[in-house]
Amino acid sequence: MPHPNQFRHQTYCDSLPETSYHVLSGLKPISPDAVDFHARVAAACAPFRTVRLAAVFLVHGTFVGNDALGLLTELRRYWPELSERLRSAIKGMVDLVVGETGNYTAEFADALGAGLTAAQGGVVPVRRFNWSSQNNHIGRADGAIGLIAELATLAESIPADRFTSDRPPRAMLWGHSHGGNVLAIVTNLLAADAETRQQFFDAARIFFQRSRESAPDSPAWQQVEQLLADPEHPVRKLALEIVTFGTPIRYGWDTAGYDKLLHFVNHRPTASLPEYRTGHPLRPRQFWRAVDGDTIHQIGISGSNFIPNPLALRTLRADWRLKRLFEHNLAWECLLTKLSRGQRVPEEGLTLLVDYQDSSWNPTYHLSGHAAYTRREWLPFQLTEIAKVFC
Repeated sequence: MPHPNQFRHQTYCDSLPETSYHVLSGLKPISPDAVDFHARVAAACAPFRTVRLAAVFLVHGTFVGNDALGLLTELRRYWPELSERLRSAIKGMVDLVVGETGNYTAEFADALGAGLTAAQGGVVPVRRFNWSSQNNHIGRADGAIGLIAELATLAESIPADRFTSDRPPRAMLWGHSHGGNVLAIVTNLLAADAETRQQFFDAARIFFQRSRESAPDSPAWQQVEQLLADPEHPVRKLALEIVTFGTPIRYGWDTAGYDKLLHFVNHRPTASLPEYRTGHPLRPRQFWRAVDGDTIHQIGISGSNFIPNPLALRTLRADWRLKRLFEHNLAWECLLTKLSRGQRVPEEGLTLLVDYQDSSWNPTYHLSGHAAYTRREWLPFQLTEIAKVFC
């Protein structure tokens, strides 16, 4: 994608990708209960010993967050303390019920943190970043603002001289599903010029602030708006290395907003199509069994958003305004027409088309091919591939 990208949406087409991709198959997962599991994770992390990782953030996708329906987002306007307590309780229940099925767990974070800490010789914090997980523009934008606020806090805690060393600090961001699109918005915000950034905040302002004169309902938005206006803020010096897993091809990436970018997509090529494409997702057998890989990766493209609660008028208006900003370069097309293109490779970064071997008659296990990425059994493999690109 170009710089400045100015929130330009990716083009979803079926032509040969201009970016690089590799097809990987014949892989074997490693059970977390295996005797050598943690040793395998540590070995996969070994190349990161030359990298100064300040932290890793795991960003979950849609519907496994703390406010998928947006109700607590509205409650936050009137009773923020209760909203936060309920968010924590709901996320705890989601983790208990869903486990590792399309969801980053505390066990996953602990395993990754232990491996990286062993490689670096010092503690590398691995943080699970929680956002509402609403399937709309304003939900993902709110997540991006919250993440930038946390990255800013991290950057401010790092001594200034480390940013001028030959090994500047980095933050690695993993985004599953639309968590990856949260990260795409982050890159656009970090790299946008003042005018474009102002368009974003003006579009969303009614969501987080009743009027310019009133106090914000969500202080994080005002905080991030102010810190991004400072070109010398340390968050801009923090090198971001981004990995996405099953992220639908939607928002564009701004090349000036990150350091490295890698995508994992669960994909099983078919003889009748080029290896970078897959069949239409709305075929019962293929959808139910995940025959061709990650069907949710296909379905989550533009046109698949849920409308925010119609009674939340401020949120609804902000979502509509952000749609005009994020999709300003797209002509309207029927979703079914776009789904038939079956493109697997986004316009930016290196893509790994991986057969995660999860095809079965049990959709609650594979979630139509969307669940494998967040299971610890694939952690050594994913770390090995990430190290090849990032180290």
